[in-house]
Amino acid sequence: MSALKNFASSVAFRDSSLDILAAKAGDVGSKQESTAQDEEFWLGVRSAFSLGPDIVNFNNGGCSPSPRVVAESLKRQIDYANKGPSIFMWRDLDPEIEGVRKRLAEVFGADPEEVAITRNASESLMTCLFGLPLEAGDEILTTTQDYPRMIFALRQLERRVGAKMVQVDVPVAPTNNINVVEAFERGITFRTKIILVSHVVFMTGQINPVREICDLGQRLGIPVVVDGAHAFAHFPFNQESLNCDYYGSSLHKWLMAPVGTGMLFVKKPLIADLWALMAPDLSKDADIRKFEEIGTHQAAVHNAIGEALDFHEMLGGARKAARLHYLKSRWADRLLDLKNVQFHTNLHPDFSCGFCTVGIDGIKAGDLVNWLETKHRIVVAGIEHPQFSGLRVSPQVYSTVAEVDRFATAMTIAAKNGIG
Repeated sequence: MSALKNFASSVAFRDSSLDILAAKAGDVGSKQESTAQDEEFWLGVRSAFSLGPDIVNFNNGGCSPSPRVVAESLKRQIDYANKGPSIFMWRDLDPEIEGVRKRLAEVFGADPEEVAITRNASESLMTCLFGLPLEAGDEILTTTQDYPRMIFALRQLERRVGAKMVQVDVPVAPTNNINVVEAFERGITFRTKIILVSHVVFMTGQINPVREICDLGQRLGIPVVVDGAHAFAHFPFNQESLNCDYYGSSLHKWLMAPVGTGMLFVKKPLIADLWALMAPDLSKDADIRKFEEIGTHQAAVHNAIGEALDFHEMLGGARKAARLHYLKSRWADRLLDLKNVQFHTNLHPDFSCGFCTVGIDGIKAGDLVNWLETKHRIVVAGIEHPQFSGLRVSPQVYSTVAEVDRFATAMTIAAKNGIG
């Protein structure tokens, strides 16, 4: 409770809605999951954001808006730095990254000396993919459902060093984890040197059995790089529960930190042997900070992560995940009985949390995206894959039941009457 009170008092002068919200969060305390349908509480959460009044944004999986307290922190620190960057940014603001590092490590369940602050998941993951030793003929195992930028990175490794990307098909909307693990096992050969696995599949919201895949890699001596772009601050977990060696995430999605923030976790014994994307001094060879050597950058961006962490912890990870799952289930349940509506995600909370992918037979995903935006002012992401196509629908904690009901109604109209 004291942390909540401290948070409220520290930000109330900037945003009074947070003072009320922090008190409300403290009141429900241990009942985090039971507040998923407490609309009064979640309207208070919504009031902490500055949202466009004319759209329903269900593409938070791409990039989420930040709460005002985060945006204000960013602006305030940029203004302060601009008084004289060489003094106020480098001397005063840059060292604050250490406090942010410690806070991120606490939430992730890691040693602060294992956590680097990056600009996004792509930078974090490419640090691992480009930094691990590879030779001609070595194989990197991944799936056909991985993020395109990671696929681009592996194709560059094919051209640059003669390595080989191996992609396996994993089940769409699997009903158990065994089939996913077995798909990875089938792709492993004596040449496999890296396994890349998404904690949450960006196209569908499917939660992969990362612990089992990391355990598999460790048994075989194959490093596993975990793409956590859609997992961190989305639902509760920690590093120990994953048993991972390398983990990269974006913070501008589910943590709602400023755009241009990410996290890289590397187990301490592995830091020295992982090359940085940009060369640090030799003295930092075994220092996690070597992955932050990107040249001059705005300190305010990484410092404002602290306010995003405050906001996340005020909500509570379990409470937040329960709300996100409730919003997903509320609209999805209305469409389950429509025969021409297809879900490409297992909707059970063990397999997905806040977002999923859905399509309507006979309607192209791109056409449906455009129809929803132009006719209903609802923004979603279109997904096209050889195995499926549909809409990735990702509400956020500020989303209302009225908005998800509006989406369900629009989808029902489209399924029954078409969009012509």
